[in-house]
Amino acid sequence: MNWWVIILEAFALGIFLYSVILFAFYVFIGIFSIGETRKYIHQNRVTDYRMIASSLHAPSVSIIAPAYNEGLSIVDNVRSLLSIYYYNLEVIIVNDGSRDNSLQKLIDAYQLRRIDFFVPRQIPTKAVRGIYKSRNPVFRKLTVVDKENGGKADALNVGINIAGNDYVICIDVDCILEQDAVLKMVKPFMEATGKRVIASGGVIRIANSSIVENGSLVKVRLPREYLPRMQTLEYIRAFLLGRMAWSRLNGLLLISGAFGAFDKEIVVQCGGYNRNTVGEDMELVVRMRRYMEEKKAPYKVTYIPDPLCWTEAPASYKVLGRQRNRWIRGTYETLKFHRKMFFNPRYRLLGMLSYPYWFFFELLAPVIEFLGFSAFFIMILTGLVDWELFFPLLAVVVSFNYLYSVFAVYMEVKTYNQYRRRTDIAKLLLTSLSEPFNFHPFVVWSSIRGLVDIFRNRHSWGDMTREGFDKKIS
Repeated sequence: MNWWVIILEAFALGIFLYSVILFAFYVFIGIFSIGETRKYIHQNRVTDYRMIASSLHAPSVSIIAPAYNEGLSIVDNVRSLLSIYYYNLEVIIVNDGSRDNSLQKLIDAYQLRRIDFFVPRQIPTKAVRGIYKSRNPVFRKLTVVDKENGGKADALNVGINIAGNDYVICIDVDCILEQDAVLKMVKPFMEATGKRVIASGGVIRIANSSIVENGSLVKVRLPREYLPRMQTLEYIRAFLLGRMAWSRLNGLLLISGAFGAFDKEIVVQCGGYNRNTVGEDMELVVRMRRYMEEKKAPYKVTYIPDPLCWTEAPASYKVLGRQRNRWIRGTYETLKFHRKMFFNPRYRLLGMLSYPYWFFFELLAPVIEFLGFSAFFIMILTGLVDWELFFPLLAVVVSFNYLYSVFAVYMEVKTYNQYRRRTDIAKLLLTSLSEPFNFHPFVVWSSIRGLVDIFRNRHSWGDMTREGFDKKIS
């Protein structure tokens, strides 16, 4: 037997063992998420959020939304944020050097005037060109910041510097929040006793094809197009199963940049968002956790299974590819910055389980899959494939993927059930059948291109073109 045949067979065995371990993790995550979701629903069943909303003693919150060239929708998006019912709330819109008429539209719509305002330099940022407040007391909660372009992380840091409240909620300006989103996000901070809650995340859902009116979601619909529908299923699995399980373990490394709440004091002590990565959301959470571990201070990072925030998912392969390219680069940069934690018992669960999981099964997974595909084609050409073994293994992999999706949809139906029509559930399940042969290979390929871009020293964000939400027809 030739040496290269031995290498191929050894590699195939390695892929098999890797897959078995990965499947075991997925089973563990699925089972573990059930308990955390049930616990949350039980604890919040009798909560009167109206008391929190109107209480003078509720935590003070600053919503920070960076905006760049959002002129088409900025007025409606800000109106949506201002409509949130919460007493101790301020809304900070950071215009990150937009080249369109975003700032002027805000000035006209909300009767803004430039004011004198001392901007603390707790976190270094690009220059602030002006601070605007409304002449109309109806919009007293609104602050608009105009600054030099520096990217999303820099814009968020400016907002953190200006924020006058104890907690900050960082969102994408084009996201749509549920009316009770802030109430549910602050509850974990209020309930903290022995451990300090330093960050909390909420479920992100796909709003493509849903009806939006004046910045508010008025009717939830399952996306009509294939890619957004596939991402709907993907998000249900990731948020309702994956992140809930990691939250229960207190091992969560990522809170989506589209919607996350943070203890401002800890954020400032950690230096704010990192401007040198395209994965600033994950990197901040990891750095905050590392900071607390090194201080040996008890803490928690929580996650809420409620659908609190709705966003528009990429509807074209081109835009989806850019997004997944950026995600893998952000993961690589974050893990590289904090490689000291890798299997380091000093960081306990964070170093011994969370970091290794993300390294082996999030960062390396596309590489291993790509190499596996390549090895498979080589084995076909050389006649080394045992077809009698291959097809049963393929059936097991595809069946596992489908059953995991079915379980995720079942959890969705039994908990928050946003898609109430049986035809929508059937469409989701049918969509999952094509994932291993279409959507997933494309995501793997986009991730490989992202890793290649890292070694080519490309750091661009990538243009995330959006098509806009459906409007309500009168």
